[in-house]
Amino acid sequence: MNKTILAAAALAVAAPLLLVPTLVRGADAASHSPRGQLVYQIVRKWGSHVQEAYRADIGDWARQMGPIFAKSPMDALQRAADARDFDAMNDALLGRAGARATAAGQITPSAIGNLTADLTFVPIAPCRILDTRLAGGVIPANGTRDFDVAAVTDYSFQGGSAGNCNGVGTAGAIGAAMINFTVITPSMAGYITAFPYQGARPLAASANYAGGDIVNNLAVVALDTSAAASDMSVYSYAQTHLVGDIVGYFIAPTPTALQCTTVSNVSTMNGSASFTGTSPSCPAGYTKTGGYCQAAGTAGRVVASYPNGTLHQCVFANESPTAMQVTVYAECCRLPGR
Repeated sequence: MNKTILAAAALAVAAPLLLVPTLVRGADAASHSPRGQLVYQIVRKWGSHVQEAYRADIGDWARQMGPIFAKSPMDALQRAADARDFDAMNDALLGRAGARATAAGQITPSAIGNLTADLTFVPIAPCRILDTRLAGGVIPANGTRDFDVAAVTDYSFQGGSAGNCNGVGTAGAIGAAMINFTVITPSMAGYITAFPYQGARPLAASANYAGGDIVNNLAVVALDTSAAASDMSVYSYAQTHLVGDIVGYFIAPTPTALQCTTVSNVSTMNGSASFTGTSPSCPAGYTKTGGYCQAAGTAGRVVASYPNGTLHQCVFANESPTAMQVTVYAECCRLPGR
């Protein structure tokens, strides 16, 4: 592209952004305000690319980008002026500069959770998983009894339900369980402590009791997730019977694919005219992840394509005297969860 024409186009868009009353002298940007100087640099640096890659008139592109140049923060304009590639320049102007990693241009995703620590709670109808009155006998004073919670098809071997307790036994590796413990006629005052099988017994109580009590308490108990035969141990200070009813469990979240959909707006662009179109909003619960533009005729050009808040916006130019349809798309996605 002719450098004189490019310089004139750069000055044409920079001139309205002057913050001091001065005259533009030739192709010199020195007399511009700081904003005008940065805009001049951006247009001069990338004008030839826009013309060659998008078949766009540099003057039209510069004028259509004027509102973005005018509203962009100064640090964004500086990043755009210093950008080494066109995508980085656009990212800076459109507020996406932080989305790119500093190395190899790769996107760095934000962490969305920890598969070990961030568990999903699954509530169930209460179901008995243990009853020492029916199996095993009393837990002796200062004694510990081991129980199974996960991977069980029939809990009757430890005094519980003759089934899998509403899917608990077939849910896979369970990280923790919510259990209502009932202590029945202990020999003296004391407490029970439930903890992971083979783990260190914590200095804490899952339920406190007096001698001869029938008392219950709801507790969340971390479970052993290894291939061991048991998942949970219960210590009792005094001799007692114990009943346990599970009401829910915590399990690792299951990775799921994004659910995505595309929404669009179709408009008519007059012949030999430009047109700015906007996508519709994403459906409730979805987030806009991208967008694109399409003109029905070969004479229709996409001059600019950029996000506008929760919408996507496109600037078209019609090089034909005949009207044509243009479409603005927004790509919308959501995480469906477990």
